[in-house]
Amino acid sequence: MKPPRLSPAVLAVVFMAVAFTGCMVGPTYKQPAAPVTPAYKEPPPDSFKESDQWKTSKPNADALRGKWWEIFGDAQLNALEEQVTVSNQNLKMAEARFRQARTLVRYNRAAEFPTISVAPDIQALRYSPNQPYFPSNVGTGGRAGFNLPFDLSYEVDLWGRIRRTVTSAGEEAQATAADLQTVALSLHAELAVDYYELRSSDAQKRLLDDTVKAYADMVQLTTDLFNGGGAPESDLIQARTQLDTARVQDTDIGVMRSQYEHAIAILIGKPPAAFALPPAPLKPEPPAIPVGVPSQLLERRPDIAASERRVAEANEGIGIARAAYFPSLVIGGTGGLEGTSIVNWFTWPSRLWAIGPTMMETIVDGGRRRATSEGALANYEATVANYRETALAAFQQVEDNLAALRILEQEAQQQREAVAEARRGVQLFTDRYEAGVDPYLQVVSAQTIALLNERNEVDILRRRMDASVLLIKGLGGGWDVSSLPKISSMH
Repeated sequence: MKPPRLSPAVLAVVFMAVAFTGCMVGPTYKQPAAPVTPAYKEPPPDSFKESDQWKTSKPNADALRGKWWEIFGDAQLNALEEQVTVSNQNLKMAEARFRQARTLVRYNRAAEFPTISVAPDIQALRYSPNQPYFPSNVGTGGRAGFNLPFDLSYEVDLWGRIRRTVTSAGEEAQATAADLQTVALSLHAELAVDYYELRSSDAQKRLLDDTVKAYADMVQLTTDLFNGGGAPESDLIQARTQLDTARVQDTDIGVMRSQYEHAIAILIGKPPAAFALPPAPLKPEPPAIPVGVPSQLLERRPDIAASERRVAEANEGIGIARAAYFPSLVIGGTGGLEGTSIVNWFTWPSRLWAIGPTMMETIVDGGRRRATSEGALANYEATVANYRETALAAFQQVEDNLAALRILEQEAQQQREAVAEARRGVQLFTDRYEAGVDPYLQVVSAQTIALLNERNEVDILRRRMDASVLLIKGLGGGWDVSSLPKISSMH
């Protein structure tokens, strides 16, 4: 015996439900405008202009693709950056957050399909003759049943609520993917900055080591002059004081170097006791960095991309809130077998089925849907403001570091001249002191000025390297919005 066919009325309802699935309420998303200028206010440093890599109309963005730190040409830095990629715990945490967000896309997409459940049961029932409004003469009666029901429930997405929920989850997953890239960029940049801070400490240490040696020679010279009656004891005291002061500065450099070495160890996922970095000189000049134009920054910064994706997500939230004003349609069905004993449980006459649509609409909710809708709109406006603020902050970071590099390059040239003059001054006053023309105080002053200028020269180079790293970070490290995963690939 064939099962009965569905009635024309039921088929018509199902057909209309499927036809209405294409309707969606709520605004269509349009990416909000961000404040952009045609060019950066700060011009690039002269060294950038002389490089073939600097082309305003066609920047060599490939120079920053992927492993941007390789542009510095430091093998030790490259090795450390690779360890950040595979061992940093904050990066692992961000990657896990992305995987978690990606699973929510599949979770929400499950609502696009029917839910089928089964609940088999075997039960016996005896009625109590003492229950209210129940004839006592049937109190000894009862029944037993063997049930194998299959329940189907499917909400027809008439107004796009489910589709918008899936899209919203996908946009949040994309934003989380951009967050992952933001964390990676920040960690790699932090390592590079700490690395050049450490190398600056090495350069300062080498300079102070040489200074201690030079001051020790002066102490010996002054001692010989004092023993020969050619210099007063006050000169010897000044020379020794100068030497002791330089030794204190030389020793103090170790504190800063140790702290940066420990910070690098944590960034590469190692305890400080298990990591050591041998001293090495600081790279003499920062690399030329392709900058491009401001409009490209909106596509190259992962934090801007994350903010924009959350604007799109908030836009879906407006549609979801508006869909609550319209009725929902759920198609329910039940089918299975029901028997009085195990013998007739699975026979054809024991079959049962029921199917039909249910339309539900909230009439009065005390303003809940209106509040939800207004809240979704406010959230959208907040995410738009955050997107624009993120873009403005990105432009500021690029401008700040362009200015720093341009000014520091000029300052470095001036400082090199000052160092050369200070060294000539030390030699001149030392010769005049040995000849008995000038007092030793002139030598001390010249030595102090020379050391101050030499240390400042090292510090300017450190600031230039740091500004180069921060400029690359501000430009997005060669990342591009096309690297975001597609929502369709997360289903």
